[in-house]
Amino acid sequence: MTVEALSAAEGGTDAVASAPPSGARQVWRRLRGQRAALAGGAVIALFVLVAAAAPLLAALEGQDTTSYHAGLVDSASGGVPLGTFGGVSGSHWLGVEPGTGRDLFARLVYGSRISLIVAFGATVLQVLLGVLLGLAAGLGNRFLDGLLSRITDVFVTMPALIFAIALLAVVPDGFPRPVLLMLVLGLLAWGGIAKIVRAQVLTLKSLDYVAASRLGGSGPWRTARRELLPALVAPVVTYAAILLPSNIVSEAGLSFLGIGVTPPTPSWGQMLSSASTWYQADSAYVLLPAVLLFVTVLAFTVFADGVRTALDPRVASRLGVGTGRRKQAKADAGSSGTVSPETAAPGTAGPDAASREAVTGE
Repeated sequence: MTVEALSAAEGGTDAVASAPPSGARQVWRRLRGQRAALAGGAVIALFVLVAAAAPLLAALEGQDTTSYHAGLVDSASGGVPLGTFGGVSGSHWLGVEPGTGRDLFARLVYGSRISLIVAFGATVLQVLLGVLLGLAAGLGNRFLDGLLSRITDVFVTMPALIFAIALLAVVPDGFPRPVLLMLVLGLLAWGGIAKIVRAQVLTLKSLDYVAASRLGGSGPWRTARRELLPALVAPVVTYAAILLPSNIVSEAGLSFLGIGVTPPTPSWGQMLSSASTWYQADSAYVLLPAVLLFVTVLAFTVFADGVRTALDPRVASRLGVGTGRRKQAKADAGSSGTVSPETAAPGTAGPDAASREAVTGE
């Protein structure tokens, strides 16, 4: 995921460095025309709202995440929930957890808080470290650039998940696990964004307005703050949007392995780990967190691709986000027998150019 995101972001930001960034209204207008990206953003907003209102939703149902309901599970069969669909009822909207009888709806909504908080926190830390070290490498002398570049290469190529497992295994249990996950993921996965920022800074340094600022007496960090950082907004926001779903999957994977969030704190990955032994007796217990995790990651991925395309419309969307209008325009042009410059394939000439070639013999 990191290598693909790195190549995609590097390929999608070459044009950003050579042109001033678009205004917020123009970016919003482009994003608004992409239905898939808007749908992904709506799903993300819904999950954020559910995570923020988790205590209210659990109180509305009248349940919590830790209360055991032994009378709702069949002890003779090993703890399978009584009733259909995992014990769904008016008091337990999504049923109960096998073996313990804890309310599944309350644990799912509270689990969304853990997944989103860890993902957002880790992404913010990755962006801060990546931008700072990328700027230092791009603006520094040859020795500093070489040193930071080699350190960045080490962090990009090393197996971050293996190091995360090793670090999480030796930290005392008393340390808050969500905070620990943020720190581990943030400190190990900043290399990709640092390489992107360094490449963009090296390109921007050769532009006239940056050179004029430096000739005017501005120091390196003043030039970075006033001239470089505004031009870095597009690639940094694009890569941050790509990192978010990756961090959600990483948190779920670590919790699934039993070294992430520990009970009784709910987490989607932890619930999947517990549900792996119940997939035959209670399939709903496996499907609910798995579907929520899949939909969340898909929504973030589609929205990130839409943001990348909106920030730089000259980059084609890999997911085909928002191509409905372009396809309709091509169909209309084909039915009328004309080809517009926007829909013409690269390297082909329009009707006027063909007429001129026939007359002039060029």
